[in-house]
Amino acid sequence: MAKVIHVHLIGKRRDFYFSSITAVYTRLTAEQVGATKNYLLHAGLSGNGTVITRKAIIKQSTLISSPRRGRGLE
Repeated sequence: MAKVIHVHLIGKRRDFYFSSITAVYTRLTAEQVGATKNYLLHAGLSGNGTVITRKAIIKQSTLISSPRRGRGLE
């Protein structure tokens, strides 16, 4: 299963979706997010966690996709 990092910028009302915390910082700065990369790496986002800063809401979720052809739901 793939994870998704959802970043909602509060003041700008914009949403971004990333494949990792590291990818967040290729597009956004720590100032825009309201937290450093190191902080988010240790903040407990795994297990569908959420971090709220003054500037953003950052959530980690699991990407839901359809099963591969020939495989049923398990």
